[in-house]
Amino acid sequence: MSDIPYDIAIIGAGPGGYRAAIRAAQYGAKVALIEKNKLGGTCLNSGCIPTKALYASAQIIEKIQDFDELGLEIKDYNLNFKKAIERKNRIVQELVEGIATLEKAWKNDVFYGHGKILGGNISSGFEISIQREDTKTIKAKRVIIATGSSPALIPAFNIDHDRILTSDDILDPNFTSVPKRLLIIGAGIIGCEFANIFAAFGSKVTMLEYLSSPIATEEPVIVKELLKKFENLGIGVKTSQNVLSVENTGAGVRVTTCSASVLRDQIDTAEKFVFEADLCLVSIGRVKESTNLGLENLDIETDRGAIICNTETLETCVKGIYAIGDVTGGLMLAHVAYYEADVAVANALASIGGFPVKKMETDYRVVPETIFTTPNISSVGYRRKAAKDRGINVLMGQFPYQSLGKAKCMGEEEGFIMTLADKEDLRIIGASCIGIESSELIAELALAIKHNLTVHDISETIHCHPTISEMVLEGTEAIIGKAIHKKGRPLFQ
Repeated sequence: MSDIPYDIAIIGAGPGGYRAAIRAAQYGAKVALIEKNKLGGTCLNSGCIPTKALYASAQIIEKIQDFDELGLEIKDYNLNFKKAIERKNRIVQELVEGIATLEKAWKNDVFYGHGKILGGNISSGFEISIQREDTKTIKAKRVIIATGSSPALIPAFNIDHDRILTSDDILDPNFTSVPKRLLIIGAGIIGCEFANIFAAFGSKVTMLEYLSSPIATEEPVIVKELLKKFENLGIGVKTSQNVLSVENTGAGVRVTTCSASVLRDQIDTAEKFVFEADLCLVSIGRVKESTNLGLENLDIETDRGAIICNTETLETCVKGIYAIGDVTGGLMLAHVAYYEADVAVANALASIGGFPVKKMETDYRVVPETIFTTPNISSVGYRRKAAKDRGINVLMGQFPYQSLGKAKCMGEEEGFIMTLADKEDLRIIGASCIGIESSELIAELALAIKHNLTVHDISETIHCHPTISEMVLEGTEAIIGKAIHKKGRPLFQ
């Protein structure tokens, strides 16, 4: 195999793909990175990063209302969504260029075009075609598929990219106007984040959710706190709504629903509800980008578009070909793709031999998540119900931001942290937080769960004062009634 030019070819340059390329190069591998659109994939170009750029603007808009109390009088101001979009576009462009610079610095060959595996095996290597204006073919000893996902285009919703939009449409660089009225179908993570952003910029937002609760995977008390904030922002949340039709009326959109409890054969006679707005954002799921990759050439198995692979090694049924990120149908989070990139690269290079790396196995026990609403929502590990369902005797500690000195100084008193421990040994097993910087706080708790730390391990660790990180300390001590700035029932153990 010494005549094969590349040790690893990576198809897809989203978070998983571009990281895999850099990680492999750090081990000394010769790498080909193939991308059909832009470096950074969905996360950087039409997902995590552009939404967080707009979210930062939305935060400032909301905060302005409190400036008077903080000693800053702003008598008049204008909202300029176009400038916020220009800033968002600039941030995206700078980060895309940054990735290109990094790939070049590591001497990785970047090919733009559609990658497709033509054939091969672990012994002779794999041939991959790259099609753009012309077609070229490269050969690699190992392949990592990291092609990601895209918004689900459900036919019944008539997504026309004009008034009925996907998240890609609404984050398009040329989308520069705020709708007076916005309907959002789906009150999951994506829907809630966009609702928060557009409400801050002045849209009258209504969310339609099929389930009985928005972000239904989170703790009920967390959801309750978010709904209070949404009500203050004027965001309407209609749950248990079965969307029957979505229509572009020319001047706007019209969505017809019925109760989600109505049986299919009773829909025609059921009571209907009609919602109208200027635009409709459909945010109810994503599909895996696994078509036309040549999987059928090698009999690589898929399940509803998700590439099936060994969940521990990330290798597909074809030796030498790995899959990571959204396309596997696992946890569709950029940071999970980052993690899986390390695992796949280690296993691919270890199977070649001659590289300073050992095989790895995945561990998904501890995956933190954040929803970037105002305030943030973050969680890691077990929720209470899931822990109890597994027979764990749960102790819970809760601590409010309003009792924390730094939060008061910042004028950020909304929300709380709740931390869970196993009563048997006081190991931290889960945490949820809604409030300022919860996305940063959750990292300490993820580390604690990963390494089986106890309440005492955190309690006996000095935390800087005054900081928001003290939320973790107080929230953990509250489990056993030792939180200093909250009266609780002592359970000292």
